[in-house]
Amino acid sequence: MTHKVFLLVSMLVLVACSAETPQANDAQTTPTKPTSPVADQTAELDPRWVWDLSSLYSSMDAWHAARAEVLEQAEAVAQLEGTLSKGPAALLKAVQDISALTKAAARVYTYASLDADENVADNAGQERRQLAQQMYSRVTQAFAWMAPEVIALGPDTLASYIADEPKLTTYRHTLTNTLRKAPHVRSAEVEAVMAAVQLLQAQPFNIYGTLANSDIPFPTLEIAGKEETLINSQGYSRHRGHPDRNVRQAVFEGYWGTWAKYSSSVGQSLSAHIQSQVFETQQRNYADTLTRNLFSDALPSEVYDTLVKVTNENLDTLHRYLRLRAKVLGLSDLNYHDIYVDLVQPIRSYPIEDTITLVQDAMAPLGEDYQARLAQATSQRWMHVYPSKGKRSGAYMAGSAYDVHPFILLNHQDDFNSVSTYAHEWGHGIHQVLSNENQPWHLSDFSIFTTETAAIANELLVQNHMVQQSRSDEEMLFYLGYALEQIRTTFFRQTMFSEFEGSIYNAIENGEALSGARITELYADIVRRYHGHDQGVMNVPDLYTHEWMFVPHFYFNYYVFQYATSIAGAAYFVEQITADKEDTQARDTYLAFLKAGGADHPYTLFQQAGLDMASPEPYEALIRRMNELMDAFEATWARLNNPAS
Repeated sequence: MTHKVFLLVSMLVLVACSAETPQANDAQTTPTKPTSPVADQTAELDPRWVWDLSSLYSSMDAWHAARAEVLEQAEAVAQLEGTLSKGPAALLKAVQDISALTKAAARVYTYASLDADENVADNAGQERRQLAQQMYSRVTQAFAWMAPEVIALGPDTLASYIADEPKLTTYRHTLTNTLRKAPHVRSAEVEAVMAAVQLLQAQPFNIYGTLANSDIPFPTLEIAGKEETLINSQGYSRHRGHPDRNVRQAVFEGYWGTWAKYSSSVGQSLSAHIQSQVFETQQRNYADTLTRNLFSDALPSEVYDTLVKVTNENLDTLHRYLRLRAKVLGLSDLNYHDIYVDLVQPIRSYPIEDTITLVQDAMAPLGEDYQARLAQATSQRWMHVYPSKGKRSGAYMAGSAYDVHPFILLNHQDDFNSVSTYAHEWGHGIHQVLSNENQPWHLSDFSIFTTETAAIANELLVQNHMVQQSRSDEEMLFYLGYALEQIRTTFFRQTMFSEFEGSIYNAIENGEALSGARITELYADIVRRYHGHDQGVMNVPDLYTHEWMFVPHFYFNYYVFQYATSIAGAAYFVEQITADKEDTQARDTYLAFLKAGGADHPYTLFQQAGLDMASPEPYEALIRRMNELMDAFEATWARLNNPAS
């Protein structure tokens, strides 16, 4: 998201890390408790691991009252239209009132969204989410006039206003950023219409979410002779890396076979979303939707172009890894259903208590203050930890309740991937805590481009910690393998998703029609190229090319490429921070990067921290790291399997 004031505030007030978040794998280990929600999604949840929403509102009545108050505030803000030319005091009142309005609206929406995600099959919860969406639509309409009026003032008048009223200084970046958007801001009347259209633009994702999480009848399978297991998104993520190849093949075929039956419906949903975004692109006079989405963060197009170019130039590194995977697994016919199984089977499980301790220890390079904040946050009921019936899949951090605290949704499976997910989401969470403490509301909202770096840096610190704690070659191989998967899934896979996303936007922007079958065809071409299908590296069957259907990030508009850029940035920061334990300068630079929140454009924040994300070097360095990890893995593998040598 971009700055919360003067811009259309997203109704998805969360950093979303769903079932296809680039965590390395989801191989299941044995739960430590027979009644754990990991094993039984109908089990009663331990209140310790369910978020407490009373910190937002004490009751549903209080929420309804807050929503009504927001709507009243919106009407008052709407009455300020036409006042900015009256002078600095009028501008100050407008920005302060809009800031207060959007902050209150975000809190109202956060409550409705979190409550609804506890059980997406609960109609009352979904209706409250819709009420919150309608409220947000009205809020954005109420100040749709703001950007056109700021632009009408012009840079000289705006500068004089800020000079005459020092309290406007804190809004300088947001106001000048609004001026930057002048070629793409329409009249107040058109802006009001565009704000109202947001509600319609949200509907394809709402429909998709209902299909994916509630309406599609996913199959049940008998896993390894045990009782029937539901292979929904959570069950698929849990069992797709099963050590028994027959099991994981059955999981793939059952899951994708079910999705394939709904390809027309999901295709229409995604196509409708793409068309709604292209409509906005055209109305705002951008060359294409990629340009529009990069423009909001002032990202140069070279960031995206360089990422895709460097990745495609280095697919041989990915193919090397896939061949290594085939060798270690003892497979002569590597198949796409073999892609998630651990190269080395895990030797333990990671219940949430152990996960909290492990991640806390791994954050030592970030300093005692960071560790203390994490300990305080995770000792509170700020997160919803385990899967339950009807609960939204995946994981995310919801951080828009500025005066409260971030909330974390997890679906903890007691495996190491869940440890990584936990570290990832709390990377977002502590980023939000630091930003909120150091920035006013209107500058506290950071870009995905920066916060994914904060999240992935935590994952890399956990990997480093586990490698250092390894007590055997077997453990070393497991964590080296996990690190390799981190690069595959976070860099190569997310760039693949980004390239696919570009292809479907290009199709609509070029006047083509998109059906479920056509979308599958586009995805098949790309997924097979990345995985060396035609070169015999990995076979990707037709059925599995329906994979695009369960990735909600495609509704978030050129979102996923930032995972790939972020792992490059995260690797740089972690390398600098851990290079010399006695030198705290790199750590301080990184923490300053987090505390900056949205005080400047994300590309600029990276530059200030010493990184040019538009150059090939960060991505080439990450690919070099992957090859070094493979060298280390192969050497350890040889030592373990040929001890005499």
